Amino acid sequence: MPSRRCRLALALAAFAAPALILLLPALAAAAPIRLWHAYRDDEARALDAIVAAFEGEEVEVLAVPFDAYASKLQAAIPMGEGPDLFIDAHERLGDFRARHLVAPVGDALEPGGEAVFLGPALAAVRQGGEILGLPISQKCVALYMNTALVKEAPATLEDIAALAGSLPEGVYPLAYEASNAYAHMPILAAFGGAMLGEDDQFGFVGPGPERSLELVRTLIERRVVPEDANGALVTDLFNAGRAAFVISGPWFAGGLGEEARRRARVVPLPKVRETGLPMRPFLTVEAVMLSPQGARRAGARALARHLAGAAAAATRLEVARTPPVRSDVAAPAGDAFIAAFTEQAKAAIPMPTSPAMRSTWEPATRAIRKVLRGDAPPDVALSEAKRRFDDVRRPLPPPASPAPLLVALGALALLLALRWVRAARDAAPGTARWRSFRRSLKRSIGRSIPAYKYVAHAVVAIGVLVVIPLVIGAATSLFAGRGEDLRYVGLANFISILTARGGPLFASGSFYLVLAVTVLWTAVNLCLHVLLGVSLALLLHRPTLRLRALYRVLLIVPWAVPSYVTALSWKGMFHRQFGAVTGLIEAVNSALGTSIEPISWFSSFTTAFTANVATNVWLGFPFMMVVTLGALTAVPEDVLEAAEVDGATRWQRLRKITLPLIRPVLAPAVTLGAIWTFNMFNVVFLVSGGDPDGTTDILVSEAYRWAFTREAQYGYAAAYSVLIFLLLTLATRDWRFRRRRTPVSAIPQGGAEAGSAPVPAAATEVA
Repeated sequence: MPSRRCRLALALAAFAAPALILLLPALAAAAPIRLWHAYRDDEARALDAIVAAFEGEEVEVLAVPFDAYASKLQAAIPMGEGPDLFIDAHERLGDFRARHLVAPVGDALEPGGEAVFLGPALAAVRQGGEILGLPISQKCVALYMNTALVKEAPATLEDIAALAGSLPEGVYPLAYEASNAYAHMPILAAFGGAMLGEDDQFGFVGPGPERSLELVRTLIERRVVPEDANGALVTDLFNAGRAAFVISGPWFAGGLGEEARRRARVVPLPKVRETGLPMRPFLTVEAVMLSPQGARRAGARALARHLAGAAAAATRLEVARTPPVRSDVAAPAGDAFIAAFTEQAKAAIPMPTSPAMRSTWEPATRAIRKVLRGDAPPDVALSEAKRRFDDVRRPLPPPASPAPLLVALGALALLLALRWVRAARDAAPGTARWRSFRRSLKRSIGRSIPAYKYVAHAVVAIGVLVVIPLVIGAATSLFAGRGEDLRYVGLANFISILTARGGPLFASGSFYLVLAVTVLWTAVNLCLHVLLGVSLALLLHRPTLRLRALYRVLLIVPWAVPSYVTALSWKGMFHRQFGAVTGLIEAVNSALGTSIEPISWFSSFTTAFTANVATNVWLGFPFMMVVTLGALTAVPEDVLEAAEVDGATRWQRLRKITLPLIRPVLAPAVTLGAIWTFNMFNVVFLVSGGDPDGTTDILVSEAYRWAFTREAQYGYAAAYSVLIFLLLTLATRDWRFRRRRTPVSAIPQGGAEAGSAPVPAAATEVA
């Protein structure tokens, strides 16, 4: 019979359960409204001020890094853990709608609101007759002028190029990210080209796009435009007064210093004299979008209406100087900055919202880089880009029957059941064997209970963080598609990878070529890690070395710095025009009177691979050094002294005694180093970015591209991950197998006295 206390607890639970059920909707409604964005600097401050002025439910604002923004939305919203509303660019609406990440705005659009928004702003967020977002800003690139160098706005792009001989030494007439497909769009449009054509076909191909690339290549060769310029470099050039004109958007002003802002003036982009057509950039409309769960909350819809309202637009205009998209919010009279971007937006091309648009960026950018670096003529590079686009966009594999998988799982379950039945039959209850088994099991469990308390949390953590993701990843590799198109395809993803998608086995981007690069990458890095790490450890272990502690701290610093910070730093050092390596070459030329040309590090496989290896060696040798230093402390000094007395040279003592004794400690470190290097994504992705033409990509970076830059083919990327896991598992098991087969005579033998350190048998041969 249950005790009185238990009966009382059950009665209270029975009474409280209905009350909790009735209160659940109220508790859910009391949860704060979650708003996500990817703003920084002035735009983030403007958003905070707008949210603070909202008179309604509590709002929880989360800033997400831009590079991870889309992937986090895709992962969080379907699980119900994402935002109620979020701010993003309109070109992702096609992909978001296919994934059911957005919902119609409904009454979040104020009455008569369709007539309030300017130009194509509202049309950009309309799909299938439904409005899927409320526009809050529209952005495009325009032309920044350095009024300290030029006074008049140019009529044509060729007028800017004509300034090359009249500007001070080291000043570029025009600076922009020439190798970026988005930044190339204005020139492409002036030649009648497009990134995405009709019926979602690749549009960046044909005579017009080829001529646009030839023009840009000519500008770089004439030093009108800097080579391999990124956003940070363009900003630095304008701040330093080394760029007369810059093509960029409103966000560019946030990185300018006070002096640069005073001399900056913004005007619309000029025409291209060769075609007589204006340069027309992409127009991006930023909108407030409602997730499916947010669209059901009246408070979230009210917040969306507030964020897109006139008062919010005025705040953005004042704080972030964002051009308004509402006709009832006028720009300040005489504000040339706002007026220029507003005028440029009228001639801009709204970016397509089709999911195919995302598949154009990678092949287009690679084609542009190949042409600008002189690796291929425009027609060849663009034809290759179209082939890659078509390869990514090709139809999904046909659905497969799950019967073979179910049969295999059933057979495995049957084998396990038969094994359990046999074990139960051999030890039937009531028999002496059964009683002995029970006593042994009881004693074992009793002895193990204290240990379970210590390892239970680790088992749970590893299960949740390692085992479950592995199982889910392996299961995902058997599917293809996304959203409602997700289908079971069996081993089709693996077959496609292992057959190089029907092309040559060692074609660019094929699994086998990427695997060969990955193995070469791992072997070269590992050899250098061990060589440098062991050499430095032997040097630092010498008792006669002064300031050993200081040297150890300094040599560990590369390992302590986050890898992505180091990778970005080394990438800047390898820049052909402004990198530290080029500065060293120029210093050598000045000192010795030589004429060594600066190296274009990312234009060939050899130099790009070398840049990656140099960065990763800088990151990896401290680990091997620290492990070796620890192992050297266990090498007995008396053995080394005995060998020295017997006449052994320093090299003989190292080869016959020290290295064999530290080898058992180094072996696990080498294995870990091989696994880390095999999957070293940060260095490859941030330093070379796979350049040239993806030849320096390794397996993990190739899997990343299939997951996040090639229409989110997660099943295909998961198949890559499973193959990586199998390769590493087989390699490490093979190493362990060879270790077990090592003959006893090859293992260092122990000393004669108990507790003495092991001494290699070869030590007796050094005399």
